[in-house]
Parts: sequence; structure tokens; C-alpha cells
Amino acid sequence: MTHASFPSWPSSAAQLVAVATGRSPADTVIRAGKWINVHTREILPDHDIAIVAGRIACVVPDASHCLGPETQVIEADGRYMIPGLCDGHMHIESGMLTPAEFARAVIPHGTTSMFTDPHEIANVLGLDGVRMMHDEALMQPVNIFTQMPSCAPSAPGMETTGFEITAEDVAEAMQWPGIIGLGEMMNFPGVSNADPKMLAEMAATQNAGKTVGGHYASPDLGPAFAGYVAGGPADDHEGTCEADAIARMRQGMRSMIRLGSAWYDVESQITAITEKGLDPRNMILCTDDSHSGTLVNDGHMNRVVRHAIDCGCDPLVALQMATINTATHFGLEREIGSLTPGRRGDVILTSDLKTLPIETVIARGQIVAENGTCLVECPHYDWPSAARQTVHLGKTLAADDFAIAAPTGANAVRANVIGVVENQAPTKALQFELPVTEGRVQATGEVCQIALVERHRATGKVTNAFVSGFGYDGPMAMASTVAHDSHHMIVVGTDADHMAMAANRLGAVGGGIVIFKDGAELALVELPIAGLMSDRPAAEVAAKADQMMVAMRACGCTLNNAFMQHSLLALVVIPELRISDLGLVDVRSFEFIPVVEPLS
Repeated sequence: MTHASFPSWPSSAAQLVAVATGRSPADTVIRAGKWINVHTREILPDHDIAIVAGRIACVVPDASHCLGPETQVIEADGRYMIPGLCDGHMHIESGMLTPAEFARAVIPHGTTSMFTDPHEIANVLGLDGVRMMHDEALMQPVNIFTQMPSCAPSAPGMETTGFEITAEDVAEAMQWPGIIGLGEMMNFPGVSNADPKMLAEMAATQNAGKTVGGHYASPDLGPAFAGYVAGGPADDHEGTCEADAIARMRQGMRSMIRLGSAWYDVESQITAITEKGLDPRNMILCTDDSHSGTLVNDGHMNRVVRHAIDCGCDPLVALQMATINTATHFGLEREIGSLTPGRRGDVILTSDLKTLPIETVIARGQIVAENGTCLVECPHYDWPSAARQTVHLGKTLAADDFAIAAPTGANAVRANVIGVVENQAPTKALQFELPVTEGRVQATGEVCQIALVERHRATGKVTNAFVSGFGYDGPMAMASTVAHDSHHMIVVGTDADHMAMAANRLGAVGGGIVIFKDGAELALVELPIAGLMSDRPAAEVAAKADQMMVAMRACGCTLNNAFMQHSLLALVVIPELRISDLGLVDVRSFEFIPVVEPLS
């Protein structure tokens, strides 16, 4: 594994002491700023920060004794000096970017540490894919810590993935230099039922002294939740209401509250702090899933912190939730998360704590961005052909592959329909009466068709069902090889011919997202790496993603960030209904249910 090494605190201690005492000059001194101390929740004016070997030597009212002829002096000019922001839970693949290009996109927004779970690529390429993500992450000029994916498949027996992650894979990965813990444990029924494989994965992580990530996507806070917590997960980001956040914190978990491209779960949960007055040390801000358009146009963790402040959170508390709380959770309080001696020199200069303009970003003691421009190189991994050739349909698809047969003699049926909920990951289990024409069920009105096309083993299999909530009208189809978590291909459309066109187009280009309307291609986002990511710059990918959103609106969809809703329709661990390559899944009971039933 090739990775950029960073000297440890013990190996740098002699230099740090020499600079702090004035016996040696600092590499960099940030002068005359307001020190945001997240340990004590204070603003301390007129302080300097001295940095050597990428680490903070001292934070003092006057660091003139640390200056030398070669010392770089950065004038804070009374601005706030805050720690680099940490994203406590995220998936780089959701940005449709490689780790290098994701880093390049978020560095100007002040994100200097990320805790990433590459379970998307794990479903496509297995442990080899995780290793590739891990290796490129370690090449970056900021801190990207990798959580070893825990659940591929996310729900055994409910879906078929390209690869399966085993407890032995987890134990092996715990020895890699950049692995910080176990990724979100999505198989929450497995944990609650003491599934030996799930317990073995968590045991391998805990025995390595690392953190087990959680994912409890159920409103049931009774014995099932108690069993889940007892199993070992240390955090959870699937809460959607105040009661969820409180329950997790009371049980000693960290409540991770997220603002992603489509998940707006901060406002509904931060009231546990702002109104109920609970201790905020066990609450962490994160993004979970942010696509490239959000990163380029709106921001990253700076966006989340601003939003928390707008929701009534004290700015210093919001900053703690995006810095020291996160670092402490992962056992890195002595490395990142605060502006104190020995920690990595990750500093943001900003002129306002509420609106949080990110004016200068310093990572490991080097200026990496100023006024929205990334100033450093973000090295790329040499992705092999096996990672770029992952869409295997097995045949050219036709309209007949997307037909849903009705019971013999039926003129209408009752259909179980996936109901999309705007700005939330959960769906609704709905039922609609649908007409039958020539033995085939017809999607009408607000209901359109969804299909999951198998793309890992070239089986040619297509699973069909129905979905509502997108608002599509007229002949159209949208296909995507981003299909959490199994990442087959999801096709949603109003017309079978268009659905076949969209699926075949992605087979030809090797993965991505495409939209057809009235027989013409309106938008295409090529994602050649695992069918999930592009290694092009974020601005280029975001421009294509923006065109995709325009095309979705042209097809009648007005949902906020509707692609995120589309991409999660196969996520069989979040209630209520999902589609997999094996059928229509009722996630409330983890049972397959029929797509159509006879009218009573």
C-alpha cells in the first residue's frame, strides 16, 4: 500500500518542545487571531498559533519567541481561528467522485478530516475495492480515515451483491494503517438477534481497539433497540426526530445528525440540545451522502455547521459537534479536533462564526485553500481496468423485460407501491389500484414503474415493481448504476421502451446515470469507476449532475435532490418498502411481498 506518512506526536515531541520554548523557530505562525477553544467553549482574543512539522507547538498570546528568519507568518487580523472541520460519517462514493477529487472539492470548505465508509464500492468490488479507496485516501493532504464496511450484503438473504464482506475481511482490514473502525452496522436485526457473523465483525473491531459504527433504521426503541446497543455499535446517524437523538445519547451512543444532499435531519433532532438542554458532547454533525452538485454549489461540513446555527444552536456548540466531539468519538482527540499543542495543524480562518465564510484553510501546517480555491495537489490512485469494467448486463434489454404480468383474467390489481418521502431516507408502503391491459399491469397517474437490473454477474435478470412520488409524466426513464447498497442498476420510468433504452445506454458506457424523454437522451453522467465514481474534477461532474437535475424536472419531478431518493430505492435496510434483485422487500418485517395482488 502506498500512502503518505505523517509523523506522530511522540516522534515530533522534541521539535514541538523546542519551538514552544523558543529554542527553535516555528515553520508557521498564525498571528493575532481569536482562538476558538473547543475544549472549554471559549473565544480567546489576541492569540498566536505556532506550528512545526505539521503539528501545533503552542497557542499563546504572543508567539514572537517562535519566529525565525524562515518562519511563514499568516496574519489572522483578528479573525476567528477554528479547528478544521470533521465529517463524522460519510460515503465518498455518494459524491460520484474518487477520494482525490472529493478532497479537492471539500478542502476549500474547511473540511480537513473525514470518516468514510466505502461500503458502496465494497458491494461491487469487495475487499479489493475497499483497499483502493483506502490507499487513495491516505495519499491526500488532509485526513481521510476509512471505516471497514460491515455489511455487504446489507441484509443477507434479501439481496445479492457483487461481493460479500466476511468477518475475516474485517479482521484483516483492522491491521491496515488508515482503518479507524467498522462502518455502519446496517444489519440491525442481525445484531439484535445475535447473528454470529455480525458479532464476529464487531468483536474484531473492538479487539483492535477501534470504533463500531451504527445504523439503526427502525422507529422501535424497545427491546430490539436495547439489543442493538448491547451488541456494540457506538453511534447512529439514522435518527429522524428528537426522541431518536435522546434515546441514543442516553444509552451512551453518539447521536450523529446529518445534513446531506437529501437528508435534513438536523433541525428535527438538535432540539435535544437547544430546547431540552441535554449535554451536547454526545452529538455529532455529519453529511452521510452529499453529491457533487452540493459540494460545488453549497458546501460540505461548513454547510452543516451553518445550518445547525440557523436551527438555534450556539455557534461554539455547533463547532464542537463538528470537531472535538467527532475526534473524541474515534479516539483521535490527541490528533485532531482542536487547536491545542501536539494536534495536527488543521486551522480555518473565518471572519464570522454565524455565516462561517471559509477564508483560509490550513491542513498539517500548510495553506491548502484560500477564498474558495484549493491550492494543493490531491494525488490520484491508478485505478485498474477491473475497477472500470463493472457493468455486466448479460444481454441487450428489451421492453418485454420491463413487463409486469397480471393474474389471469384480471382487469385491475392491487399493487404494493414504494412511496418516496422528500428529504428523508425512509419510504412509505402504499397500495394503489392499477389497470390491466392485455395481461400487463399499467402504471398510471402518480405511479410509475421501477426495475432493478442485475449488473454484477451478467444474469440478464430484471426485477420489476412500482414507485410513486417522483411526479414523472410523459414517456421517460431514468437509470442509474448508483443503487444503494447492492449497486445493481435502478431504472424508473413511465414507458418500457424508454426503460430499456436507459438501461442499455449505461451498459454501453460502463455505468453512471442517464435520462431519456420522448425518445431522446436528456442527460448523462458517466461514472466509470465501479459504476459509482468519476475521476474527473468535481466541477465537471457537478455540471453534469446539474444537467441531470434539470432533466428530472423536465420529466415532471420537483422533489429536492430527487436523485438521492432514486439511488436509495434498493436500500433494503431502511423501511418501509424497497426493491432488490430478489423481489419487493417489506423492510418492516424483512419479508418479500408480492408486487401485485388480486382485488378482493
